[in-house]
Amino acid sequence: MATRHLDKTYEPKAVEERWSKEWIERGYFHASPDHPGEPYCIVLPPPNVTGFLHVGHALNHSLQDILIRWRRMQGRNVLWMPGTDHAGIATQNVVEKRLMQEGTSREALGREKFLERVWEWKATSGDTIVRQQKRLGESCDWDRQRFTMDEGLSQAVLEVFVRLYEDGLIYRGERLINWCPRCLTALSDIEVEHEEVKGKLYSIDYPLVDDPSIHLTVATTRPETLLGDTAVAVHPEDPRYNHLIGKRVCLPLTMRTIPIVGDAILVDREFGTGAVKITPAHDFNDYEAGLRHQLPRLAILDQQALLDPARLEQAQVETDVREQLSGLPVAKARPKVEEMLRARGALVAVEDHKMAVGRCYRCKTVVEPYLSPQWFVDIKPLAKPAIEAVETGRIRVIPEGWVNNYLGWMRDIKDWCISRQIWWGHQIPAWYCLACNAGHMITAGNRTTILQGATPIVAKTAPARCPSCGGTELLRDPDVLDTWFSSGLWPFSTLGWPDRTVELKTYYPTSTLVTSFDILFFWVARMIMFGLKFMGDVPFKDVYIHALVRDAEGQKMSKSKGNVIDPLHMMEQFGTDALRFTLASMASPGRDIKLAEERIEGYRNFANKIWNAARFAHLYLDGPKEARPPAQRSFPDRWILSRVNHAIRTVTGELEDYRFDRAANALYQFFWHEYCDWYLELIKPVLQNPDHPDAPSARRTLEDTLEIWLRLLHPFMPFISEEIWQTLPHRGETIVLQPYPAVVPDRHDPEAEARFRLLEDSVGLVRTARVLLNYPPGKDVRFFVAQDDSHSAGSLAALQPHLAHLGRGRASIMPVSDWPKDRVLRLVSGGVTVGVEVEGDVDLKKALERLIKQIGETDRETQRLAAKLKNEDFVAKAPSDVIADHRQRLDSLSGDRTMLASSERQLRAMLGS
Repeated sequence: MATRHLDKTYEPKAVEERWSKEWIERGYFHASPDHPGEPYCIVLPPPNVTGFLHVGHALNHSLQDILIRWRRMQGRNVLWMPGTDHAGIATQNVVEKRLMQEGTSREALGREKFLERVWEWKATSGDTIVRQQKRLGESCDWDRQRFTMDEGLSQAVLEVFVRLYEDGLIYRGERLINWCPRCLTALSDIEVEHEEVKGKLYSIDYPLVDDPSIHLTVATTRPETLLGDTAVAVHPEDPRYNHLIGKRVCLPLTMRTIPIVGDAILVDREFGTGAVKITPAHDFNDYEAGLRHQLPRLAILDQQALLDPARLEQAQVETDVREQLSGLPVAKARPKVEEMLRARGALVAVEDHKMAVGRCYRCKTVVEPYLSPQWFVDIKPLAKPAIEAVETGRIRVIPEGWVNNYLGWMRDIKDWCISRQIWWGHQIPAWYCLACNAGHMITAGNRTTILQGATPIVAKTAPARCPSCGGTELLRDPDVLDTWFSSGLWPFSTLGWPDRTVELKTYYPTSTLVTSFDILFFWVARMIMFGLKFMGDVPFKDVYIHALVRDAEGQKMSKSKGNVIDPLHMMEQFGTDALRFTLASMASPGRDIKLAEERIEGYRNFANKIWNAARFAHLYLDGPKEARPPAQRSFPDRWILSRVNHAIRTVTGELEDYRFDRAANALYQFFWHEYCDWYLELIKPVLQNPDHPDAPSARRTLEDTLEIWLRLLHPFMPFISEEIWQTLPHRGETIVLQPYPAVVPDRHDPEAEARFRLLEDSVGLVRTARVLLNYPPGKDVRFFVAQDDSHSAGSLAALQPHLAHLGRGRASIMPVSDWPKDRVLRLVSGGVTVGVEVEGDVDLKKALERLIKQIGETDRETQRLAAKLKNEDFVAKAPSDVIADHRQRLDSLSGDRTMLASSERQLRAMLGS
């Protein structure tokens, strides 16, 4: 039975704090493999352990929680697996900053002591985002929370690495990678943030060796890298240059000559001069060109992006140039190179030029393409089955528009650099015999660099001796694995793999992955590849990709712009349910969310509406209740039960299709407009008369429909739905574990719904006439109602008391021919004609002015919508439901315009004009 009463006003914070704690303490979210329901599992994309809940998390996690709560209420065996990612570079940076404040460094501590400090930090500060997730109401199985470096997941990482190595799919090689000169580590593409900056474009002459009077002019944004050039490329079909292919040019500032090669891939002959310098050690496109033409790779920068004197000497840079440039960072070397080229007459032009610069996502240092020995995954053999899984529909990508992006990227996939030169992370399980690899190691201070060509011993546990020479002096590879490597195992490592656990058997493959498009390739694709490789099955069946959350103007949120919306602040100000419902209602496929505080405030008002409606219901729920069969209930009760059925069918269908926006809209429309605006008003006369014969049935219907709708709402707004549900008669402890509403066939009542449409049209016309005549809301007026369909005469008669109540006046049902001939404003819509008596004190001139103003507004809105629908670009890009809504609105405006024009004629006639 009911356990709580509702306070006068809804205070979200107190409700949320109480229920978020009670739900977890009572174990409502705990999953059991023994549950009889069909398994439904989602693995939460693990947020960084250093992170704080941002609005992107709020969207992503709210949508997952909607799915999880919905499926749990449907009786499914639900597991929502939570966890956090160790976030290698980010976490190491946090701890290093602390050490710096203490006057020490990780190098001073050494690897073992440094890692102890990181684990200490994780124990004290690493759960911040988890606490914030619980504040959002996330119904994860918190007892199963995992961490990408906990013991079980670490074992899975070792297993995968060794097996891939033994299968020949992991290798160590020297390749060009993204490198942070400050963090001194390789970076993945997603860890590089690109920004557009104002730079320079330098045009430089490279004279021909055979005839220095002939030269090729190349354009570059990085003149300092010409010291590492190994060729100049032209298009093989370019008549200006193709006769020079095979010849050589003198490389400025060096004692080298380099060849001219033909390359149709690298060179766009319509862009710039049509000649391109090739620096394979400092540009990714040039690296690929170097492979095609078997060009040497000459690196001129060291790990800190300083011009290295030994490498400059190897590149045969002129002595005086080398002396001036050695040890300089790129930013200082560039103007010196420009000065030298200008002094020698080799600099043709310098122009302003916008260019993209990549920066480390953590320290914001400019990232360099860097030639370095790293560990790689030979990815194409893994990509092929992952492509087939999506092509054949074993994995469904929603919206479908992302399928081509996924397939295109996977078909052109490059080998994956998985090593990182940091200490926090899964250390690579490879060892090197010092005796066998003496010529492939360089030790400087406490840092040993393992060169290309060293032979590793890969194993899950440290070997006792070298299998080749029997030596016992072994050095473990200092690198750690890319965090995407361990998180790529997330769908099965979290369930206990490599052990064959009952959880793995029950919940793998998981059901749905909810993610944003920016990690489709970096995380989603890798989970698919690893799942197929090690589990022999896809890791999930559906991938739902949501859009990004931007500010109200569509700009990307950033602290520098000052436009960041903090979800924690929004929850504090408006309530968690309001934030969740806002994000769900705006989650339209293919469109970024333009979020404004006003939208969240609007749904805070919706929460207040729900609360007040529930308080209204409580005023009348005491007293006898009669559960009549639906067909024997009053017209308002029959109608609302039929509309509840419709809402259940709509919301459930939209959730099946991942249309969170439509489901939220259906919930809102039903409750605010149908339940509150119409049903509660229709039954007030009955409820306020305890002796009315329909009162017991009305109380039962009022209680039942409110309880049903709260269960329908619960996945979206869990806190307020639980709080109100607890005040109603109920079975069980919590709404969390109640059955999700299902359609009941005998509630469907087409006759009641048709009768309501007649009532709605009639009352709508009465209200329009009252507005046009400026009648106060409470004024009692006389009005007439007729309908051109003779079969509905009985319906109109039955509706007479409802028409009088909702129209706030004296309603007469009679043919139009029997109405008074004068001073009756007649409005027609959908076959219904309503006439409202124009009383003597009505200012007809002002009424006409209001009417003309309304006609103007209708015309302007009609023109605006018509123009949008004539815009081919808009029609091609807008979602189909938006187009349909615009067309429906245009039809409605056309009907309004006809009715308003008729009213104008009538008012003019009354005025005698």
